[in-house]
Amino acid sequence: MAINIVLYQPEIPPNTGNIARTCAITGAKLHLIKPLGFSIDDKHVKRAGLDYWEFLDLEVHEDDHAFFEKYGHEKLYFATTKANCYYDEFKFEDNCFIVFGKETAGLPAYIHERYSDTRFKIPMRQHEHLRSLNLSNSVAIILYEALRQNAFFDLK
Repeated sequence: MAINIVLYQPEIPPNTGNIARTCAITGAKLHLIKPLGFSIDDKHVKRAGLDYWEFLDLEVHEDDHAFFEKYGHEKLYFATTKANCYYDEFKFEDNCFIVFGKETAGLPAYIHERYSDTRFKIPMRQHEHLRSLNLSNSVAIILYEALRQNAFFDLK
């Protein structure tokens, strides 16, 4: 029993490292969709994840086509500032996939169009200089909500 966290073309090593640590400690599987803005062997990613990388269930996908070909039939949710619904309006089932866009550009238009019914946002102030939360913070908020909805599985 687990939740899948998917990072679409992540660009910032410390974000991915922090997310990897969060996934390892919660038992969530982390999916990375290439191209990545860094090497996952990079010392900055490993430093952010500390010594948790060996406990991480990680799957790397060559591109979005490969990811959607393999997992497109699964229950997919998409975090985006462009959604109309909030994350607490969704039931995150066991083994669902929660997809987060790249730090500088979010998710591509075709995903917004194809998956418009399963997009959600995190509430935040609306201001031209306040674009979004940090990616690793957003993942933590949503992952723990998904875990809470599933009675935290076997976490202690």
